[in-house]
Amino acid sequence: MSGESFNWHEFLGRWQEEWIPREDEDGGQSVVPLGRPGAGEAAIVAAEERLGRRLPPSYRKFLAVSDGWHVDETAGVYQLGGVEDIGWFQDPHGMTPLYQENLGDDPREEDVLLAGMWRRALQLETDSDMSHALLDPGDSDQNGEWALYAYRGWSGELPNRYPSFRAYMEAKYRGFQADRAGRPGFVNATTRVQDAHVDEGRLLALRGRYEEALPLLEEALSFGRPRSATLLNQLRHLLAPHSAQGYGDLVADARCLPEILPLEAMAPARGEWRLGGDDHWLRMMTARGADRGTAEAVLSAMRDGTHSYAPPGPWGRAVAEARESARWGATDAAWRVLRAALALWEAPGPLLIAPIGLLADPVLGPLITPERGREILATPRAGETGPAPEPAPDLDPPGLAWLTEPAANGQRFDGYRCVWVEGVDPARLPVLIGEEGAELSAPAHRRMMPWRAPNPHEREGVELWEDRAVVSVGRTAEAWAFAFDGNSHRRLDERFLSPAPAASSSGRAVVVWRDPGRSSPRQHPPAFHLSVAEQGEELYAFTVRGTEIQRSGAIPEALDPARLFRPEDSEPDCELGLLEAMHTELGLSLPRFALTQGRLSTFTTRSWTRAPRAGEGFAYAVFVRRRP
Repeated sequence: MSGESFNWHEFLGRWQEEWIPREDEDGGQSVVPLGRPGAGEAAIVAAEERLGRRLPPSYRKFLAVSDGWHVDETAGVYQLGGVEDIGWFQDPHGMTPLYQENLGDDPREEDVLLAGMWRRALQLETDSDMSHALLDPGDSDQNGEWALYAYRGWSGELPNRYPSFRAYMEAKYRGFQADRAGRPGFVNATTRVQDAHVDEGRLLALRGRYEEALPLLEEALSFGRPRSATLLNQLRHLLAPHSAQGYGDLVADARCLPEILPLEAMAPARGEWRLGGDDHWLRMMTARGADRGTAEAVLSAMRDGTHSYAPPGPWGRAVAEARESARWGATDAAWRVLRAALALWEAPGPLLIAPIGLLADPVLGPLITPERGREILATPRAGETGPAPEPAPDLDPPGLAWLTEPAANGQRFDGYRCVWVEGVDPARLPVLIGEEGAELSAPAHRRMMPWRAPNPHEREGVELWEDRAVVSVGRTAEAWAFAFDGNSHRRLDERFLSPAPAASSSGRAVVVWRDPGRSSPRQHPPAFHLSVAEQGEELYAFTVRGTEIQRSGAIPEALDPARLFRPEDSEPDCELGLLEAMHTELGLSLPRFALTQGRLSTFTTRSWTRAPRAGEGFAYAVFVRRRP
């Protein structure tokens, strides 16, 4: 960056004109000269001869206008010296060896520069709070600018790096503005320009031109302008839906409360709020203007998964329709409903520029990926017009083959089992195959499901031989209800009792189980089971263990295990062949996104194993880890 095009006279003059003391300073200091008369060229050259180096361009230009400056930080550097004050730092505190010993075998270039900076840097400050402003001639750019490192010795943090002296001064000016932004009457040309940027950014965001709004709001935020953070955080939240953003006192706006309070409750609901627990969070919300009873109710609903984002009007009706689809696993269909209705969203208050309440909904929130968040932001809304964005692609592949692929987190379903029932409302599955009194739970993520499935010895009235599963419930695109267990670590043994007949009381039912085997393939090889029943009677079934095949009934040729499980084929190829055949022959599928990243209701099934017969034994082992 070159200082040739930068007007130091105008910049420093504006800073001086707008300066007022901090609130913690003596109110009588209404007029304080921040700078001094500029140094002449001869004085600057003399300083360069004394130092043995030509000074970088932006710092030279600054000195010619003001021979020093009162930076006025609350903690840090207070005063920058002039040409007679500056000198080489020479690392008086021995920082170089501390930084060099942490470089490692393959250090980054920026770390090497920082480690060497302490001995070669030029010290600019003359008054500070154990802080330094250091220009490093060893860290320069193509324009001859030296990087400036601002180091607060009491902070324990690494120095902040600025690419030039000018960049450092611009940052200090923004800090001066932000430090006083909340003071009544602090209005000047700069605040008016930045407030106009906030208004423009808000309008651009509503028109779907969020990429143009972002730099305007980011700049206004750096000047501490009111409203900028609230607007900017909405854009950031939808660009990174799983990040945490704060919305300040917007909680106090009753119009925005249904959108904002659930968002604020997400962290404590997940157990991520450590400072003072729930009570501290509730007191913080009430201090911002929220009713405590309302905050308690929202936190409770967020914690148990029963919260529903329910805005009014046509947008609200679309949200309800989308939730009904998503709660049964049709997340792509749900997103298409939301996408079609985005233009109908109305801002409940002037500081809301997007339907961010979606992110707190336990069913709809997971649907908002970064790509879909960008689509929301790129869609004109709240009565504004503009071009519609390119639709984000669907996320669910057809069929079942995806079960053999790694998920987004790099993991895959290893052992899994599933029951499909044709033409049945998924809400009926607990009646068909659930344990006594089984009911659908609130939507839950699959990583929480193992905690919901206690072992038999932990449940009263459950026999040790029983294998009850906690299953996720939904509906496929082909109108099959499904109950899926993706956390199955039980063996598919000879006492397996297919739930297909019980599930097929009013139609066709299909059961599949993949047992990945155990560490000893000879004793426990991988196993597959498929059974199909109709009107309470099993039509056909087969179980494959290693090279052994057990079969019954008239199995269709497309599902013939002898064709699908050939000895010369690998186990993954056999699994893939079976899943593809099940999709082609039976029309079966499963929604990948809902089962891996979404939220589905669950219930506990009856046992997948029968009771031991007379003379038939079984073993059940429980391992308990005890602390030493």
